Amino acid sequence: MSIVPAPIAQLPWKLMLLITAIATFGIVVLYSAASGSMTPWAFNQLIRFVIFSVMALVLSRFPVSLFATWSLPAYGAILIALVLVELIGGVAGGSQRWINLGFMQLQPSEFMKPVIVLAVARFYSRLPVSEIRRWNAIWPALVLIGLPWSLVILQPDLGTATMIAAGGVTVMFLAGLPLRLFIGAGLIGGAAIPIAFSFLHDYQQKRVLIFLNPESDPLGAGYHISQSKIAIGSGGLWGKGFLQGTQSHLDYLPEGHTDFVFATMAEEWGMVGGISLIFAFLMLFRWGIRVSIRAQDRFSRLVAAGLTTTIFFYVAINLMMVMGLAPVVGIPLPFMSYGGSSMLTVMLCIGIIMAIDRDRRKSSRSNWE
Repeated sequence: MSIVPAPIAQLPWKLMLLITAIATFGIVVLYSAASGSMTPWAFNQLIRFVIFSVMALVLSRFPVSLFATWSLPAYGAILIALVLVELIGGVAGGSQRWINLGFMQLQPSEFMKPVIVLAVARFYSRLPVSEIRRWNAIWPALVLIGLPWSLVILQPDLGTATMIAAGGVTVMFLAGLPLRLFIGAGLIGGAAIPIAFSFLHDYQQKRVLIFLNPESDPLGAGYHISQSKIAIGSGGLWGKGFLQGTQSHLDYLPEGHTDFVFATMAEEWGMVGGISLIFAFLMLFRWGIRVSIRAQDRFSRLVAAGLTTTIFFYVAINLMMVMGLAPVVGIPLPFMSYGGSSMLTVMLCIGIIMAIDRDRRKSSRSNWE
């Protein structure tokens, strides 16, 4: 008989060790970015990770049926909060994204990233399979995605709007909609790019133009990308060494502790550090996909795959951004970039996926007994 209590033995220790390893590496990088100091970033990041890890573990104990029941009400509540942002939201850095609650600044758009996956998955889980190729299977999901997307674009926050759309559309694809719809939508979207470009704010247009030609303004709008490439390239194979980075320590690299933290890391830890970090994220994605494949019902499968893809978009967009392969849209790198909102969102995703995995294991044990 095992001497380990059942609730402790059932915890996903391998997953938590993997996440802890990534977060610990992130704290080390933030410590270095502050020139060898736990303040102002590393210590706060550590506290947040501990709190959000506990939250994820608590969330993992909830039955999946609870997420299904509350997915649409939660969607409605966050949609109302996004409307309130437009009416009474606080403005910072030219964007209106927060509601001041007195004790904290609430950014509702962050919660919409996992909730849009839950809401769209709930819709398709209740839709008869025979209806999946009809118009009734398309327009409700597009409305669910389009409403929060439009409100977030107005803030303006192109990065978060992109994540919301990507999460929702991914669930639509995984639900089994015909591939020709996505190919057609992609062609229409490509044709509409010039029109969409004209509606972007000036700073967003600059980001797109700089992405196409970073050297056109290396000391202005293209400064971030240019310095990021220099930092990554100068790291070489093994890096310059811990606390030896010059781009970040001499303040050449803007936002080296947030959006461009990968460049800060790569300068000191080199290609070996970058590949190791990417491999760790791949292990996380592998776990999420395996949970989706083994899930017991359609809602669970769609949610696990959708939330895993949401985390993947965080990583992929950030890495492409810092390497100059995508425009700068302000997407942080999970567990590495300093900030509470993105870590909270990612841990919410992980907590829900763990709940799906736990339900599956519980169901398997019941079938054996």
